[in-house]
Amino acid sequence: MNVSWHGQSCVKIVTNQQQTILIDPLISGNPYSDLDAETVAADVIILTHAHNDHVGDTAAIAHRTGALIIANFELAGYFAKRDYQTHGMQPGGQFSFYFGTLKLTPAIHSSSYEDEHGQVHPLGIAAGLILTIDDKVIYHAGDTALFTDMTLIGQQHAIDLAFLPIGDNFTMGPADAAIAASWLKAKKVVPVHYNTFPVIEQDPQDFFKLLPEEQGLPVAIGETIDL
Repeated sequence: MNVSWHGQSCVKIVTNQQQTILIDPLISGNPYSDLDAETVAADVIILTHAHNDHVGDTAAIAHRTGALIIANFELAGYFAKRDYQTHGMQPGGQFSFYFGTLKLTPAIHSSSYEDEHGQVHPLGIAAGLILTIDDKVIYHAGDTALFTDMTLIGQQHAIDLAFLPIGDNFTMGPADAAIAASWLKAKKVVPVHYNTFPVIEQDPQDFFKLLPEEQGLPVAIGETIDL
């Protein structure tokens, strides 16, 4: 399985069966993205919450590819009413899909979407996610503050790779994300959700310095992680 980060919170997973999963596909307007919304492959799109910097290019990609959109119940319903293929879930819930198992976890954050007409839609609550694919476990925290139930997530799941926000202001900063990494006990941790906008500018090295040397995983945009 190949995993890669593409700026902000966008993660791409290509399974051993060559299924492509996109998480929070902010591509257009993302100065750090190396993807093209008009050509990127997608069999599945998973959204952690409804904010525009996470929903991103979901509509355009799903319209072109027919990708299944998985999100919280309200956000999935928003897309279902617009004739997209969707699957709604809620934190704590788990479902076995053809590509693997997905469980949504809590996240402390809001969730609303501003459409092309400037109308703001409150759409459920934010979530993180645990993906079990090809016998590997990936945790994507979404946008969240530090919360002590991360200790339970770490106890219940042997996490191979975790993506944690470090941008501060809207989410955890480096110090809290380092605590999260210790509670989660992930084998490898990649920082996300930083530097896309001035208010979340961070030096990821400040985060890595707070982790055990073997846990932090510096990756360049688009660099492939083999799991």
